[in-house]
Amino acid sequence: MNPDEAAARLREGAQRLVGGRVRRAILRLVAHDELAAGEIAQAFEVTRTAVSQHLTVLRNAGLVSERRVGTRRYYRARPEGLAGLREFLEDMWASSLDMARRLAEADRGISDDDQAVAAS
Repeated sequence: MNPDEAAARLREGAQRLVGGRVRRAILRLVAHDELAAGEIAQAFEVTRTAVSQHLTVLRNAGLVSERRVGTRRYYRARPEGLAGLREFLEDMWASSLDMARRLAEADRGISDDDQAVAAS
């Protein structure tokens, strides 16, 4: 996978993760332990099919790995997937904070040019 594809996959994963309460909870469950799909499903008041769909989204986004043993499927968070997600969210957070700063300064009548003059 080339860097652009990896970045696109991460963005997609982040968007799907941030928008899904169950997906975030699943990631917390498998962050430190490998769990069978049935064990994960027991933690939620949704159907096993719904949990399976959430796991598929997380796996396709590169955030969890799947290991099959017979008919059982075990899931664990992928540290490299989570590291990429963390980096993406930190970048998004930083740019959001910068935008909020600029909006607040614009409301007070402070421009980027004023900031540059004050810094010199």
